[in-house]
Amino acid sequence: MTQNIYDNPAFFEGYSQLGRSVEGLAGAAEWPSLRAMLPELKGLRVVDLGCGYGWFCRYAREQGAAEVLGLDVSEQMLARARSMTSDAGIRYERTDLEHLDLPPAAFDFAYSSLTLHYIADLADLLSTLHRALLPGSRFVLSIEHPIYMAPTRPDWATDAEGRRIWPLDRYSEEGERTTDWLAKGVVKQHRTMGTLLTLLIRAGFTLDHVEEWSPTDAEIAAHPDWAPERDRPMFLLIGAHR
Repeated sequence: MTQNIYDNPAFFEGYSQLGRSVEGLAGAAEWPSLRAMLPELKGLRVVDLGCGYGWFCRYAREQGAAEVLGLDVSEQMLARARSMTSDAGIRYERTDLEHLDLPPAAFDFAYSSLTLHYIADLADLLSTLHRALLPGSRFVLSIEHPIYMAPTRPDWATDAEGRRIWPLDRYSEEGERTTDWLAKGVVKQHRTMGTLLTLLIRAGFTLDHVEEWSPTDAEIAAHPDWAPERDRPMFLLIGAHR
């Protein structure tokens, strides 16, 4: 079963204080880039893998989605999502994405934000999702960038000219990585970018867009604390279709 770290009280308390938890999609630095990758959602049947508080589920309905299914392994995240939602067109279900079970040809669009780097058997999940989408359907996702997941430490070294250097820890060695973020012992699954993209292709998806997210000058001016994100990509955004 996927590690259910979001039901850890310390982790959930810390997560609830993050900008993306308080402000929703507007509080997520990468949201403008993700939003630009979305298709027209009007009339679509949508599935959100790792829906969390349900921010995207509600956004999809605001954009005219016919119905939305939000899936998450965390009872606390789903409880928060349900408390923030009053829309019969949105349904939330507790699901371990390691054992995803979706009916064939049931959805027109799939979305996943910062979730799939927790999944060990990603190949099986992607195959299941591919079957669940109608031909031509889009899939937009974000994960932590593989480079971001493999540093030796959370700080950086500097070169002779004072430029930051992000040392990598066994980047090519894929598998489980444990880190301390908001709580101790958070387990993630490290894959190289090549492996991730190949898994999508082998599952039957065609890649449309790959973006190594970095803040713009305007975004750094508005959020100076984002400046370190220029030194190595934090998010990987991918758009694909069935």
